[in-house]
Amino acid sequence: MRRWPLILATRNKGKVEELRKVMADFPQLEVIGLNEVDLSHAPNIVEDGDAFYANALKKALAVADYSGKLTLADDSGLEVDALDGKPGVYSARFAGDDSDDAKNNQKLLELLQGVPLEKRTARFRCVLVLADYEGEIAHAEGVCEGIILDEPRGDGGFGYDPLFYIPEKQATMAELSTAEKNSLSHRGKAMQEMKQIFNEIFSQIKRN
Repeated sequence: MRRWPLILATRNKGKVEELRKVMADFPQLEVIGLNEVDLSHAPNIVEDGDAFYANALKKALAVADYSGKLTLADDSGLEVDALDGKPGVYSARFAGDDSDDAKNNQKLLELLQGVPLEKRTARFRCVLVLADYEGEIAHAEGVCEGIILDEPRGDGGFGYDPLFYIPEKQATMAELSTAEKNSLSHRGKAMQEMKQIFNEIFSQIKRN
């Protein structure tokens, strides 16, 4: 079987593993992250867009142009209603350029101190863009609604997962199994939509 390389335009190991598991339904694809040796010198893209789509598109086009291969990029983050949608596109660097998960979570908790639980509504949003060296092919979006707790729970996932509580599951994102997370997370929902796009692509290839 011919395998088509699909570049994931991220060096985030958590994202790579998460997306790789979801794309396992397509044995025709060889999923490659930017941590792979042959892509170690891929350009670092400044995510300076004011929306998730703009950042995902910029990454997909830049990496596709560099590699000459089909590229899937995502931009995702947390939108907190009590903070007027922040951190949004700044989710990964919410606490500054030297941010890490712990610092970002601490800043979020500090800003929400005193805000009652019913007003701590939030959502994770993910936008995926698929591109090749000629430009965008398709994009998909997924949203997961939840509430920000006042202390972390669970040791799975990454980012804001330990603070993001999903009422219908009575658990934080960090307390879910991989299968549960992939079925209802923002990235999981976006990937389900993207998988439909891949189904259409491969169906067209077969017909031709």
